[in-house]
Amino acid sequence: MGRISVDGNNFVTEDGKTIVFRGMSSSDPDKLEKDGLWNKSYFQEIKRWGANLVRFPIHPARVRERGEEEYLQLLDEGIRWASEEGLYVIIDWHSIGNLKTGIYLADMYDTDMKETFNFWRTIAVRYGENPIVAFYELYNEPTTFNNRFGTVTWEEWKKINKEIITIIRANGGKGIPLMAGFNWAYDLTPVKFSPLDVEGIGYVSHPYPQKREKPWEEKWTMDWGFVKKNYPVILTEMGFSGPEDPGAHIPVISDESYGDAITNYCDERGISYVVWVFDKQWAPRLYTDDSYTPSRQGKYFKKKLQSYDKGNK
Repeated sequence: MGRISVDGNNFVTEDGKTIVFRGMSSSDPDKLEKDGLWNKSYFQEIKRWGANLVRFPIHPARVRERGEEEYLQLLDEGIRWASEEGLYVIIDWHSIGNLKTGIYLADMYDTDMKETFNFWRTIAVRYGENPIVAFYELYNEPTTFNNRFGTVTWEEWKKINKEIITIIRANGGKGIPLMAGFNWAYDLTPVKFSPLDVEGIGYVSHPYPQKREKPWEEKWTMDWGFVKKNYPVILTEMGFSGPEDPGAHIPVISDESYGDAITNYCDERGISYVVWVFDKQWAPRLYTDDSYTPSRQGKYFKKKLQSYDKGNK
């Protein structure tokens, strides 16, 4: 497993071949460890479902509670197991809110600029030479929530992201930085007129089904899909819950028609994606018990990921 890099609007392998990622987001490694599921068999199951990538959503509060060094030991284990199963890794700083004002959706997402910068410095130093850690998702879901979290302009957000990338690269981080747009990481429309002036990055969207009404495709192109013409795009969260499923909530409620629409859209354009979430409790969940029995969306995405020709991975 060699290092992944950016070439034009694609992610490419060391020998220059385009690679499309299709994977799963774990739940927080701290939660999985407490659940007794942070082990190699968890990663074997993700691989068995057809993934070539796993995303670790790291909640700032969980790092503080466990302690940085102990948390990093969890990551060391997860990255080793992922590597043994042929899975690349996204490290995701999993906060939701406004990093500029310091107002967040819930306490578990609380962080600040200093902690965020230091987190990425630590990740760069520890994993910067490791090609398995292919991506650095700089901030999970930036949002102002109708100004309830305060305001931040696109230019201010770009400056914050550029600062993080500067720190990562100055400390030896060779992975690909991923930048999210506003509206809970859904909206990338400002990229059309003002992209981040940094080479070698990708852009993120989280196009859950209720972010837009059917038919989706034209709206997806307008909101984020157009970015793929010039830059790599990876949907680091997508998925659906039936209205009767545990934890079903706006904006994730839908059915298999969404699965068909989003995967076909991505496949036609070479857009990578990660399904949320390989956990038995967090919604929309992919399995229902410790035996990894697939949920409704789990059945859909397990079949879908397993259907891809291995040569396309």
